Amino acid sequence: MITDDEVLGDAVRNNADWCQTMCRAHGLTGTFGPRAWTSSVRTPLYYPEAVTLTEDAAAKDVLDGIDRTIPWTSVKDSYARLDLEPEGFRLLFEAQWIARPAGLPAPAATGDWRPVRSPEELDAWALAWSDGDAGDAMLFRPELLADPATTILAGHGDDGRLLGGAVLTTSPRVTGVSNLFATPGTDPSLAWAGVLASAPADRPVVGYESGDDLPPALAAGFGTIGPLRVWTTG
Repeated sequence: MITDDEVLGDAVRNNADWCQTMCRAHGLTGTFGPRAWTSSVRTPLYYPEAVTLTEDAAAKDVLDGIDRTIPWTSVKDSYARLDLEPEGFRLLFEAQWIARPAGLPAPAATGDWRPVRSPEELDAWALAWSDGDAGDAMLFRPELLADPATTILAGHGDDGRLLGGAVLTTSPRVTGVSNLFATPGTDPSLAWAGVLASAPADRPVVGYESGDDLPPALAAGFGTIGPLRVWTTG
């Protein structure tokens, strides 16, 4: 059994891998260093230009690899250890890493939860994820469907209505969950149940949440394993 510290480290790396995957889908490539992942150019919408990978990462590890002249440059401080205010950043938000142990029974899922397979299905999924914002929906490009470590999951009701969805990122020891959403009229707990019924049971499921999005994850069997911060120049 892996320890909580190891699960946290795996969650951090899994999330950085997902950032790299999203960048590749947009024709970009970040760089993995010993203590941080960085992108020297603007990353896709909502994605950071740097992610710390270790507890001992320092400001220099992230700042040397990014272009701070780009408006709204952001850094994911994965262990909530950095103080970037002296470098011209402000705190955008704080969140909690979460993990659900391997082997826990999944909550009963409602609807048919299955991977998105076609660009047309992805377009519908992304538009629902963005709450109808066509510009934001363009974040999810068809290239993501060809990535072997990425599963874009959609839940459908008996009437075919989209209930919600999430992105699953597979790592050797954990499965990461990101971009989870429930469509209007759907309880978020149903989205978590659908995700957990679809994720491999032999490894922890990890991610991060904040604010009103955290309690439904905790109710689904997740526990908090550490804080994170996101800093921005905007």
